[in-house]
Amino acid sequence: METTTAQQESMMNAEPQYEHQWLQKLVGEWTYETEASMGPDQPSEKATGTENVRSLGGLWIVAEGQGEMPGCGAVTMMITLGYDPQKQRYVGTWVGSMMTYLWVYDGELDADKKVLTLNSQGPAMTGEEKMANYKDVIEFEGDDHRILTSHALGEDGQWHQFMTAHYWRKH
Repeated sequence: METTTAQQESMMNAEPQYEHQWLQKLVGEWTYETEASMGPDQPSEKATGTENVRSLGGLWIVAEGQGEMPGCGAVTMMITLGYDPQKQRYVGTWVGSMMTYLWVYDGELDADKKVLTLNSQGPAMTGEEKMANYKDVIEFEGDDHRILTSHALGEDGQWHQFMTAHYWRKH
């Protein structure tokens, strides 16, 4: 598919749309507490950390988190999120200091514009050398509290939640 001059100009001189503005709610300094279960036979583990989220031109957010991750110790994580009007989808990436895999996000807001679901594929947590489907779900409980849940699609065809993180805005 060829890109027209008008499309190129709109990509180069983009004005923030509602979807971009929704992401700006993430901007700020946050603390988080996470609880994760790395397997059905393993107890859940808790960890804490901080996240600094900044805006890039009102179109993207870049989040850098530092803290603990169950089973990994101290980690640094980086997230980019934006909205692609041509695809009409949220797009982004996630990388962490504990792995070499680049997670690529593709997502959408729910009909009420309250919940952002980001889909991705990544290494299966089974330890086998295969890929699995994942989704991260971001939901605001107010301007200063958001919840992130992470889910993996099991071989049974069901989504299994394996992590919950509560984020509180620093004041």
